[in-house]
Amino acid sequence: MSSNLRFQVVEEAFKKRPLNVETPKERPSEYFGKYVFNRQKMYKYLPVDVYNQLIDVIDNGARLDRSIADAVAAGMKQWAMEMGVTHYTHWFQPLTEGTAEKHDAFVEHDGKGGMMEKFSGKLLVQQEPDASSFPNGGIRNTFEARGYSAWDPTSPVFIIDDTLCIPTIFISYTGESLDYKAPLLRALRAVDKAATEVCQYFYDNVTRVKCNLGWEQEYFLVDEGLYSARPDLMLTGRTLMGHESAKNQQMDDHYFGTIPDRVQAFMKDLEVQALELAIPCKTRHNEVAPNQFELAPIFEECNLAVDHNMLLMSLMKKVARKHSFRVLLHEKPFDGINGSGKHNNWSLSANNGTLLHAPGKTPEENLRFIVFIVETLMAVHKHNGLLKASIMSATNAHRLGGHEAPPAIISSFLGKQLTGMLELLEREDFSYQDLSYLAPRTSQLGNLDLIIDNTDRNRTSPFAFTGNRFEFRAPGSEGNCASAMIALNAAMAEALTSFKQRVDARIADGEDKISAIINILRQDVKACKPIRFDGNGYSDEWVVEAERRGLDVEKSCPVIFEHYLDEQTVSMFESTKVMTRKELEARNEVKWETYVKTVQIEARVMGDLSMNHIIPVATHYQSKLIKNVQSMQSIFPADKAERLSARNMKLIEEIAERTESIERLTDELTEARRLANRIESIRERAIAYHDTVDTKMQAMRLEIDNLEMIIEDGLWTLPKYRELLFIR
Repeated sequence: MSSNLRFQVVEEAFKKRPLNVETPKERPSEYFGKYVFNRQKMYKYLPVDVYNQLIDVIDNGARLDRSIADAVAAGMKQWAMEMGVTHYTHWFQPLTEGTAEKHDAFVEHDGKGGMMEKFSGKLLVQQEPDASSFPNGGIRNTFEARGYSAWDPTSPVFIIDDTLCIPTIFISYTGESLDYKAPLLRALRAVDKAATEVCQYFYDNVTRVKCNLGWEQEYFLVDEGLYSARPDLMLTGRTLMGHESAKNQQMDDHYFGTIPDRVQAFMKDLEVQALELAIPCKTRHNEVAPNQFELAPIFEECNLAVDHNMLLMSLMKKVARKHSFRVLLHEKPFDGINGSGKHNNWSLSANNGTLLHAPGKTPEENLRFIVFIVETLMAVHKHNGLLKASIMSATNAHRLGGHEAPPAIISSFLGKQLTGMLELLEREDFSYQDLSYLAPRTSQLGNLDLIIDNTDRNRTSPFAFTGNRFEFRAPGSEGNCASAMIALNAAMAEALTSFKQRVDARIADGEDKISAIINILRQDVKACKPIRFDGNGYSDEWVVEAERRGLDVEKSCPVIFEHYLDEQTVSMFESTKVMTRKELEARNEVKWETYVKTVQIEARVMGDLSMNHIIPVATHYQSKLIKNVQSMQSIFPADKAERLSARNMKLIEEIAERTESIERLTDELTEARRLANRIESIRERAIAYHDTVDTKMQAMRLEIDNLEMIIEDGLWTLPKYRELLFIR
């Protein structure tokens, strides 16, 4: 790309104007769920008895009777065809971090030489995609292709363009899960059962417990023309090189600032389409870094929230292109400024309306609150390494530990009031009536009384309590929320099951129920104490202290993945019936392989850019400087020419040294890849890529970024940070 073309691309990007987005004339509540087969449409298009059976499946976890499948399929098809739909697909979430779909038309032979529209219950309930072509970690051989997708009736069917999308699980021919949804549903069933049994210590009318999830999706927008002029952004999702802009986020003027007009038009369009798909968009705002934004919905049941987040990420990419943007979901697309996360706000609620992680107004309600807080801490403490592994990836590793993200050490922040309550509980003279200590506080501001939360916020905490829920801040922006939710809910189910077994044993020995609960709680408060940390998670002192406490402080992404195969992890997943050892081993194979491929692609792109963009530009500029020095020597006396050419001579020498270093590092990078690729064990290969290939890339970037600062601006072919990061 010539320098003139770069400037043309930048100029055209800055000329962009907002599209006139046609907003529906109805209020959002009137078009919410327009393209979703929700309960209102089920009631309209299904026979009453079929509707009631299907609602029982959705609300109460009843088994789906296949005898009603044909009636449900007929109702879905009628609604879909009235909406102009011609195809259907099983929409699932393989281990690629994205979604998958194969479209089939509503057509069959009519036996008379023509065709007819047909969609049966068999086609709704089950299909057979090619399992060998998706990541499977060795569960399936290449020549063993059969796999099955099966309808998940708890997540509503929806329409995208002309296609009816049916949320499904995806399993192998031999029964192992090959996706995120199947183990997520198992984890949700496990925590439902365990939490319901504990709830019955306090409430006779609780028969089900639901997991709630509210995600906060951060993302970057860049102009499409500038994106296309950056091969690294196109192929890896991040800039592999680029010196920071003189102005980036240091003025704190972008956070919650006025949303740029073009971005506002994009957000408006995105929200309309999301609401039509029943994604309950609630919040939008500028994030800390330039060009960084956030969208957050109202919380939903966990399985549905995960589906909605996966759907939204696909929708964002589609809508962004319509507005001449590209959306970047990579956790760290730009060096030196904040990366993007996807905070998971997690809580449990009972079917009697009780929020289990919220304090109450009576000692009994607050005892229930403390039980669920402490057992959450027990789950996080015992499986802190697993929770870190659940959110770790080659991309999120760039973000964790920066000042915009929590550190790669899992700990939990509770705040002074709740911490004080747990410290009080540890004492032998603790009184049941002391639980009134959790009463809400107020503060007067002018003539207004403010209700003060029980905790402040701690941005450095990966797992912080925020009043009636925990905010898991470590998940990355492009990951599937299900990964963290599978680990967290399974661990919580194990902790609650253990708690109930120990309490029941004391009750069976004749102890009073309340006394038994408090005594077991006291044991657990002491046991999980190492996971509680209210201080600065960015400090070096915390790393030392965390290691002393026995928390996982490992930083190597491939090594962190090994927590999936810890014996206590395997035992937890198998006891809760969420995943088997074989499934866990397969998933780790996929994680290691994905890590290798991610870094491998980045290394190849970096080598190509170095040899085809950076070095040619540097040597061209160096030649111009040499010619200038030669001209000086021809027209000035030697001593004066030397003095006047001193700066250029220094630049010529620096360019020579840095280009020589880049060429050497490129060769070393290629050799490091070659040696790593020879390693048979995928685990060892991933570690080699982390320890050698990634290290060479960091050294190359330092040389390239320094070159960018001394090369003539008009010669530099790649759009710079100051151009990429400021939407006009």
